[in-house]
Amino acid sequence: MKISLKQKKLKSGKFSLYLEFYNGSIIDSNGVKKHNRSFEYLKLYISQDPKTSQEKRQDKETLQLANQILLLRQADFIQGKYNIKNTKKSKMRFLDYYTNIKEERYESKSNYDNWSAAQKHLEGYCSASVTFDDVDIPFVKGFKKYLDVSAKTKSGIALSQNSKYSYFNKFKAALRSAMDNGYLKENVLKSVKGFEQGESQREYLTHLELQALSTSHCKYIMLKKAFIFSCLTGLRWSDINKMIWSEVREEENGSRIIFRQKKTDGLEYLYISKQARDLLGERQMESDRVFVGLKYGAHFNAEILRWCMRAGITKHITFHSARHTNAVLLLENGADIYTVSKRLGHKELRTTEIYAKIIDSRMKEASEIIPELKIEL
Repeated sequence: MKISLKQKKLKSGKFSLYLEFYNGSIIDSNGVKKHNRSFEYLKLYISQDPKTSQEKRQDKETLQLANQILLLRQADFIQGKYNIKNTKKSKMRFLDYYTNIKEERYESKSNYDNWSAAQKHLEGYCSASVTFDDVDIPFVKGFKKYLDVSAKTKSGIALSQNSKYSYFNKFKAALRSAMDNGYLKENVLKSVKGFEQGESQREYLTHLELQALSTSHCKYIMLKKAFIFSCLTGLRWSDINKMIWSEVREEENGSRIIFRQKKTDGLEYLYISKQARDLLGERQMESDRVFVGLKYGAHFNAEILRWCMRAGITKHITFHSARHTNAVLLLENGADIYTVSKRLGHKELRTTEIYAKIIDSRMKEASEIIPELKIEL
C-alpha cells in the first residue's frame, strides 16, 4: 500500500489536506481498470497564496503537522504488515484516548452529551495517569462497580439503571476502539457483562395538573414560563435555554420556531400555539436570548418540586417531564403518532411509541371489563 499526502482546492480558495491510501488496481469483468483508493481527510487547511508572514508561518506549521500524521500512518501500516509490536501505544493515557474518541462524536453529534457525562464518571473513577498498560479485566469490573455503587448525579443521587447502561456502553465502545487500533493487548471485555437496560418511567402531568401548576406560585417567573412553554411545545431544556429571537418567526398563519436541535443537530420547523407565543413576551434584538436568566442546576430543579407541591402535585417532576407532558397531551387530544414524532424531533417512530403505551385507552377499557363484585369485608 502507498500512503500519500494530497491537497484538494476548495471553493473558498484554500486547500484541504488529506491522505490517500492506494492499494493497487484490479480489472473488472468488463475489462475496465479500477483503482483501489481510500482517503482520510485531516481537516487541515492551507492558503492558496499566503500574503502575510503570519499566513506563511501558519501554512508551514500546518504542512508539518500533516506530514507528521502521514509518517504515523505509514508507521502503523509497516507495524501491521510485519507484525511489529507498538509499545508506545500501551503507554498512552486512557482518559486522553477517551477524550479523542468523544471529540470525534462531536463532529457527527452522535450522543456527544452522553459521552461527556460518562467521561465525568470515568474521571471520578480513575486518575489521569492511568495508561493502557493499567487497563485490564479488574479495571473494567471496577468501573462497572463504581457506576453501580458510588457514582452520583449532579444532584447527589444514585444513577438510574439507564444511566448506568448508557455510560458503561460508552466506556466499552472506547475500549473496543482501543483494541481495534492496537492500544490493548487483550480483550478486556470478554468476561464482563454490561448493565441491563431498564424501561424508564416517563413522568408527566395531566391536563388538570398542568392547569393547577399554571395558576400556582413559582419563585422564578422565567422558570415558570419556560416550563409551561415546554409543556405546550415539547422543546427540550437545551433548545429552550439557547433559543434566540431570530429563531422565532411571526408568519401569516401563526408563529413558529426554526432552530437546530442541540441533541441531534437536526434543523426543525416547529409551529407553536398563540398561547405558547404569548409566553415569550415582546420581541427583543435578534441575537438576544428569549429566556434570559434561565439556569440549569439543583437550585432550579428543587424549585420545580416545590412549585409542584404548592399545586398539590406529588409526582417527581423535572424540567424534562414537560416534554413528556406535551407528547401525552397531544396524543390524548387526537394527534396522530407520526405528527407527534415529527414535533418532538424523534429520528425513529419507536421512540414516540412509548408515549402511546402510556395512554393506551384499550388498556383502560380492559380494566372495567370484569363485572363489579359485591364485596363484604
